[in-house]
Amino acid sequence: PEFQMGFHFPVMPRLYMAMAREDRAPIIDILRRTPDIRNDCQWGTFLRNHDELTLEMVTLDEREYMWNVYAPDPRMKSNLGIRRRLAPLLNNNRAAIELINALMLSLPGSPCIYYGDEIGMGDNIWLRDRNGVRTPMQWSADRNAGFSKAESLWAPVINDAIYGYEHINVYDQDPIPSSLLNWTRNILRIRKEHRAFGRGTLEFILPDNPAILVYIREWDDDMMLCVNNLSNRVQSTSIDLSSLEGANLKEAFGGAAFPQIGADPYSLVLGPLGYYWFEIEIPRTHRTS
Repeated sequence: PEFQMGFHFPVMPRLYMAMAREDRAPIIDILRRTPDIRNDCQWGTFLRNHDELTLEMVTLDEREYMWNVYAPDPRMKSNLGIRRRLAPLLNNNRAAIELINALMLSLPGSPCIYYGDEIGMGDNIWLRDRNGVRTPMQWSADRNAGFSKAESLWAPVINDAIYGYEHINVYDQDPIPSSLLNWTRNILRIRKEHRAFGRGTLEFILPDNPAILVYIREWDDDMMLCVNNLSNRVQSTSIDLSSLEGANLKEAFGGAAFPQIGADPYSLVLGPLGYYWFEIEIPRTHRTS
């Protein structure tokens, strides 16, 4: 084919919608309606594209809902979309930023990360059109955010009390293990270790709690179980994993071993906007030839 990758515009707003509603239905519905593509092609996934949260491929009611939730100020809108960066869209909530990134990185497709989102940059809704999210990258707390030594810049740097370059920049976050920058580096590293995320199949599991989104990604002998809490509150869930009875679960980020899967529903408790990535380890005695 001439085009090997197409941006999956419909799935992106559903991630935000599911988190706002604390309901997995928008994500499952749009992915189940996604057409199959050739094996040598791929979807491109993203959390914003063309400098905005695009809303062309949602219903009129869904668009109004998204504007009300994520663009309360008219200056935050752009055409049919929302011209805001990721951190301001999610009220600078670190847990929400992590969760929506974890969703994008674990669902089907090749993820695209917009510059500045890896450190939590803000925007400037006072600038015209899409310029509000095209401000200079914040490399350091030096003059012009370390972006340029020029006397003046075409676009001003962000310089407010929350998102200003003196507070949010690469240089300051780089040595801090818990910074958003290093969290992003780590989750990208883990994703690259598992081919299931890039090419694997997608199987949804539907526990009774609608705020819990569960799916299995599988490619050859690489199997990953992803469990996501779309709610701002602690949630418990019981997941039917009986088809994997006897398999072991290892948490992908820290390597902790979790209880073996049995015939009964698998119980988990997730913190507000929490998520798990588990490596599913099938004992050799359970594998089929």
